[in-house]
Amino acid sequence: MTELIRFGVSIDQQLLHRFDKAIATTGYTNRSEAIRDIVRNYLVEQEWASSEGEVAGTITLLYDHHSGNLTAALNELQHQYFRQIISSIHVHLDPDNCLETVVVRGNPDELKDIAGRLISIKGVKHGRLTLSSTGRGF
Repeated sequence: MTELIRFGVSIDQQLLHRFDKAIATTGYTNRSEAIRDIVRNYLVEQEWASSEGEVAGTITLLYDHHSGNLTAALNELQHQYFRQIISSIHVHLDPDNCLETVVVRGNPDELKDIAGRLISIKGVKHGRLTLSSTGRGF
């Protein structure tokens, strides 16, 4: 870890009160930790938007496995992107519904494209891409 630097922030009193309530409910012990996480999240989002470098993340899919050729289509698409797809976890939620988490790594634009293709397969009820960065310099 590098040297910690203190700096001042001016903030509206009501906004600070709301912030304090929010961080208390999430378990932060102080404002500094919460602000560091907010800054890290902002920097990760900037990295995603820049389409440069490598990011890692998950594509979460919820679907009814009885839906047509859905399972075969998901499997086929994942094989097409074997370099970006590191692993997947398949969970049976009930007799009909499955949750699949696909772990991915690569260029942000590529991963967004893969997620869009998986999520748009007929029968997928809900999907979400969550990306993170290696955090070099965070």
